[in-house]
Amino acid sequence: MALSRRDALRTAGAVAAGAVFAGSETSAQEKAVKLGRLKQSVCRWCYQRIPLEDFLKSVADLGLPAVDLLQPEEFAIAAKYGLTVSTGYPGKGGGTIPDGLNNPALHDQIYETFKTGIPFAKAAKVPNLITFFGNRKGMPDDQAIANCAAVLNRIKPIAEEHGVTVVVELLNSKVNHKDYQGDKTPFGVEVMTRVASPNVKLLYDIYHMQIMEGDIIRTIKDNKDWIAHYHTGGVPGRNELDPTQELQWPAIVKAIHETGYTGYFAHEFIPVREPMASLREAVVLCDV
Repeated sequence: MALSRRDALRTAGAVAAGAVFAGSETSAQEKAVKLGRLKQSVCRWCYQRIPLEDFLKSVADLGLPAVDLLQPEEFAIAAKYGLTVSTGYPGKGGGTIPDGLNNPALHDQIYETFKTGIPFAKAAKVPNLITFFGNRKGMPDDQAIANCAAVLNRIKPIAEEHGVTVVVELLNSKVNHKDYQGDKTPFGVEVMTRVASPNVKLLYDIYHMQIMEGDIIRTIKDNKDWIAHYHTGGVPGRNELDPTQELQWPAIVKAIHETGYTGYFAHEFIPVREPMASLREAVVLCDV
């Protein structure tokens, strides 16, 4: 099953409300996180069927320190439950998957959104804000790289001043996001080298890059200096991190930890079983 984030919102609605909390009672009894040397998080959009505050409480009960991909108006709600927003949206106008950094017509809008969003994130103690490279729409990669670097170079002084990192996500164009330009690690790394800022980095989505490239562990080790955030997802299907899929998560998280990474590792899989039980299993599997 190949789903985009938008498609998954509909799929998640198929989960019965009564089943949602079957696993949360267990999670409240015992923390899933035992070692915690890799700071795990979870993307909100995969669990839209669960009311936000109920979801945040269940996440905190699992022992997770953070939740991922919240809107600015939701940052304070996460804080009520002792959760960091590991990566947030900068606000409307900060770029979307199809319409992003590679489009010069959007640069002023994106810049203004981050100009406001970055200080807001700092005040809310949100370490990262997300944006996207955008779809190709016939644009050559060399032109897109120059365009992306141009607007990020405008944003980077604000990010550096406030200590907030702008992360740009690598996504697959084979299954989920047709025509997305930032679909290979070398493309993203070239943009990052032209910006050369400790506060502008890549969001390396392991699910997406397994589809496009494979060779996950070596790629992570070779490009660790350009990566500030990670997302997960079972391949194929973007579902549970379990024996039905091809990635070896214990080896991957061990390799990430060994690079000295201190950021967040956020689960972004779409559960097809009881959602909080599936999340618990993934957290235990990736606890290093």
